[in-house]
Amino acid sequence: MPPAAAEPLTPERILETTEEVLRRFGPTKATVVDVARALGVSHGSVYRHFPSKAALREAVTDRWLARSVVVLDQIASDSAESAPSKLEAWLEALFEAKRHKAGDDPELFATYTVLLAENSGTVEQHLTELIDQLARIIAQGVADGSLAAPDVPAAARAVFDATGRFHDPQFAAEWFSPTIVAEFEAVTALVIRGLRP
Repeated sequence: MPPAAAEPLTPERILETTEEVLRRFGPTKATVVDVARALGVSHGSVYRHFPSKAALREAVTDRWLARSVVVLDQIASDSAESAPSKLEAWLEALFEAKRHKAGDDPELFATYTVLLAENSGTVEQHLTELIDQLARIIAQGVADGSLAAPDVPAAARAVFDATGRFHDPQFAAEWFSPTIVAEFEAVTALVIRGLRP
């Protein structure tokens, strides 16, 4: 049932509805007309906020990726925690966020996997933001002597790559294995031990 016409058409409302439409129809069948129909407006109204279907899909992808960044940034910015503790908490939060997305809404997760492949610029920006957060944590550890890394950006990238099995969507099928948490903990412990001075 379309929402009441009195509700203003905002980019956020369009993005929320687009997620519902993508969940229902999938990325190959969902159209801007479907989104407009679900909103109870003309497709021209949607195009006033997003100039193309590609722009709309990119905005939805960016919105989806940004949700996990907020929590991770809070962990990276926590001045009360030691760098090794923050690194462990950050990696765990990233893994849990990805597992929840894949397990709580598998249809939408599958849709986003397709959209991620289409929006490589958005994905690259997201990955850069995540690696920058890791670099901040490692730099804090280097500064206080709890971690050692001669090249902080390279160490951040290495940590991200080493833990890829626990956050890269191509490994999503493995995230619900009965041994995955123990495997994650073993890799995380090894990574943190490798960064100790």
